[in-house]
Amino acid sequence: MFSSLRGWRTAAATAAALLSSPALSQTWSACNPLYTTSCPANTALGMAINVDFTQGEVNSFVASGGTPTYGSDGVSFTVAKRGDSPQLASVFYIMFGRVEVTMKAAPGAGIVSSLVLLSDTLDEIDMEWLGSDDTEVQTNYFSKGQTTSYNRGQFNPAPNNQAEFITYTMDWTADRIVWYVGGTVVRELTFDDAAGQYPQTPMQVKFGAWAGGDPSNPPGTIEWARGPTDYSAGPFSMVVRSAVITDYSTGKSYTYGDTSGTWESIRSEGGQVNGNLGNAGAVAVTASAAATNSLSPTVPVGGIIGGSATTGAGASTRTVGTIPDGWVMTSEGKIVPVGSSTTPPNQSSSGQPSSSPSPQFTGGGDPATFTTITATTGTSTPPTTSGGNRVPTAAPGVNGASTFRPGLANNLVLLTGVLGCGIGYLLLH
Repeated sequence: MFSSLRGWRTAAATAAALLSSPALSQTWSACNPLYTTSCPANTALGMAINVDFTQGEVNSFVASGGTPTYGSDGVSFTVAKRGDSPQLASVFYIMFGRVEVTMKAAPGAGIVSSLVLLSDTLDEIDMEWLGSDDTEVQTNYFSKGQTTSYNRGQFNPAPNNQAEFITYTMDWTADRIVWYVGGTVVRELTFDDAAGQYPQTPMQVKFGAWAGGDPSNPPGTIEWARGPTDYSAGPFSMVVRSAVITDYSTGKSYTYGDTSGTWESIRSEGGQVNGNLGNAGAVAVTASAAATNSLSPTVPVGGIIGGSATTGAGASTRTVGTIPDGWVMTSEGKIVPVGSSTTPPNQSSSGQPSSSPSPQFTGGGDPATFTTITATTGTSTPPTTSGGNRVPTAAPGVNGASTFRPGLANNLVLLTGVLGCGIGYLLLH
């Protein structure tokens, strides 16, 4: 962590700077495949999962920007003060697929509830709800993080979205994206309609709430979010009851064959891109609705941000490493050892049927964890897990970032040791 120990004051100052650095915007990429072919593989979902958040947390999602809370209604993302931007991000990626989230949006002027698909190349598909209006949802998309023009956002009808649990769906293939509110199609975008701005690389799933109306945000963001935010009127909570996520590809991980950022360049280990495409188009459609308007609001790319000037705002997470042999993703979204009581029979670590027996987990100490890279410090810290929801395998830091386990705790121990040595040095001299 330190290049030398030339004095305890220097070491302590360095450690303090590391621990207190302000959060960055949540739109970033620890390793962007548009510029290199050596980025770590993306962990593939490779199957369909149905996560019931009323039963508590699952270890296939990692929290950041605050602490989501769990109850009988599901998982709540609460903004109570400046800097709060709680979210969950999947440790897995989908390569085309369908994401269905049943939720209530958060109320409050300037409060934004977000459901975001985001890739390492900064391809993005969004649904966002503004707390000042419970009648609509914004749909949006970006390609490769390009924000030279904001001409893609639309406001679509989503009545009573703060009082009712409504299922929102984004269905994404190589040819089109369809957004649904309940069983109603509110928007469809084809590859050709996107005019070179079509999202087409493996995506993480993220959802949470943040204060777009915080005074530290750019004026355009505050205006778009219909702020400013009055925190004294809070707290403001977005609640997610469940999520059904289907990967339209199969396999264990996704890699980029070149730097083109096209879907044809994506490779699947142990599976096939579009290998699960037979599950596409299964959404029950009851109606279609036109956009409320065709405005092109200045929407921050990345979907969930905390404001770069707000200390304590949530940082983005990028979890690297694959689900290793001997561990599996269950249909409930839990990553468990093969042989545990929750493991589906005859399932391999890729989520696909296995033709040979898998190794049993016999205990004897905690396994290593997925490595979570944060934008705030550039370090690696494992997600918090408990009980049988431990997440396996370690991976190196990205772009030369150091790997610390268990992250903040080790930093604090090191800081304590450095201070102790410095005090001892002063007493002796």
